[in-house]
Amino acid sequence: MIKIFLLLVLTMCAFAANSILNRIGVARYGMDPMDFAAIRVAAGAAMLWILVMLRGKMPLRIWTWRRGAGALALAAYMVGFSWAYLSLEAGLGALILFGVLQVVIFGWAVRERQMIPLMRWCGACIAFAGLCALLWPVGADSVPLGGALAMIVAGVAWAVYTLLGKGEPDAMAATAVNFLICLPIVALALPFSNAGFFTMPGVLTAVTAGAVTSGLGYALWYYVLPHLPATVAGIAQLSVPVLTVIAGAVTLSEPLSTRLILAGALVLGGIAISVIPRRQI
Repeated sequence: MIKIFLLLVLTMCAFAANSILNRIGVARYGMDPMDFAAIRVAAGAAMLWILVMLRGKMPLRIWTWRRGAGALALAAYMVGFSWAYLSLEAGLGALILFGVLQVVIFGWAVRERQMIPLMRWCGACIAFAGLCALLWPVGADSVPLGGALAMIVAGVAWAVYTLLGKGEPDAMAATAVNFLICLPIVALALPFSNAGFFTMPGVLTAVTAGAVTSGLGYALWYYVLPHLPATVAGIAQLSVPVLTVIAGAVTLSEPLSTRLILAGALVLGGIAISVIPRRQI
């Protein structure tokens, strides 16, 4: 169990590093967000396919409606995520992403008329209130509108991708296929952006984000996930925004405002209430 715990910690660090690397690539090294997204997808696809082939298992069917929808959602997430970090700080972006993700998944459960416990309703309302407090315009402390909208799109797209992936018999192979189909979709948008300006540090950052923190990170996640109760997996993901805020403050000198801390506590606290089993509350 110690091995699973250590791998879980490593996986959450990889997910947090995605935000840090993306922020560094587009804001510090001047990479165009579309270039960064395309390189990240290509590197992620290559790594995932290598891992699938090394297992000795044949991949899933390349094209089904689920593959197409998943690839479109993945492309929207990748592009929105990259664009958001032109203006958003790494920790702020991670909080918005995870807040929107949970709100959308909760909304889907309501739409499907699933039985939702009272504490889950309370948790969702608290998380939504924290998200509103985080995004509400307040003078000079206002969140950049363009970046916030881009990250909201990324959060919605990631929620759709997550919902489409439920029940996949081989999650890693499905992700490898989705990355492969996603690549030409992202590439189609390149001519409509300012793509074409590359810096070697920026390219290396994008490759690392794709192959290591995305490709290997997802592979680790799918390895440890079967060994974890669903609630533990949900709570573990709450550490990602926290790790991102800390890493952003240390590596990028991002400020820790009172508003960010309080709103983040509401978002993460609400999500925690939603995923903890009722008998533990």
